[in-house]
This record gives sequence, structure tokens and C-alpha cells, in this order.
Amino acid sequence: MKYFYLGATLEVERPPFEAVLRRMAAEYGAPVKEIALPGVEFAFDAGRQQYRSMDVLEMVARICPADAAKLLALTGRDLFVPVLTFVFGQAQLGGRVAVVSLARLRQEFYGMEHNEAILMERAVKEALHETGHTFGLVHCPDRNCAMSLATNVRQIDEKNEAWCASCAAQLRRAKGVIR
Repeated sequence: MKYFYLGATLEVERPPFEAVLRRMAAEYGAPVKEIALPGVEFAFDAGRQQYRSMDVLEMVARICPADAAKLLALTGRDLFVPVLTFVFGQAQLGGRVAVVSLARLRQEFYGMEHNEAILMERAVKEALHETGHTFGLVHCPDRNCAMSLATNVRQIDEKNEAWCASCAAQLRRAKGVIR
């Protein structure tokens, strides 16, 4: 049997983790298991004061259990790839692993008061987005679809916590594990 694994680094609080866990359990036909993840300090870039997303993704791939259909990692660290200022997450397109950063999903990052509900909603949307990539989905032109590209939190807020009909159909055809 294959499982959907969800892991988090130590700084990730339980409420957003549980929100993603509940949604992944509802969306995927495989049971969801929790996995403890090591810290990502090794990926820190002192010049940028951020963490290299690709290094984190490679670490997640190395520790991915053999019985994992997919492994989604959550971190509170601010991620980047060299050609971008930041990324909300990254995934192996058609692969087994993905990572989502909660850092820029938090209202506090933008100087606003903490809002747990907004953080959990954004975390779920980005979890759907990055796991969609692991199933081979690319960015969707439908701005309401979870697979639409978001380069700022306003775009995350505007999209739905669901795939459009076209992306949902592609997922069903590709893997047969999406309800």
C-alpha cells in the first residue's frame, strides 16, 4: 500500500499542519501519514537571508519513505530559487516530493496582525498547488484554480481551495487517486 506523507520542520505550528493534513486526507485516495522532518539550516544562504528551495527539496527526496506515493513538506523558512526573489513552494513535476513555505503566507510577514484562519487557508491552497505539480499538472490559466500561478499572496487569496474541472480531470486520468 502507498501512503501520502505530510511532514513539517520544527518551527511549523500544529494548526496549519493539521489544516493541510485534513485537506490532503480529504483529497487523496491514499491514507495520510505524518513524518518528522529535520531542520533545513543546511540550506541557509547568508547573503540572501533565505533558504535554498532546491536543497530542501533534494533533502526531502532523500528521506522520502519507500511506501510514499507522495511526500509534502511544510517549513516556516523563507525559500528561494536563484532566479526569483522567493517561492511559496517547489515540487518535482511528476515526482514524489514537494515543499511549501509558510513564511510569506503569514500576515505578520507583511507587517499585519497574525490571522490563523488566513494562514491555514493559504497553506491549504499552496499544498494543493504543489502536490498538483507532483501529479504532473502545470500552471493553469484559470485564476480561480489551485494550480494557477501565484507570485504574491493576493493571487493566493483570490484562487479557490480546489482545482478547476480541467485540472481535476487531468489528475483523475493521470493517477486515479483524486476523488
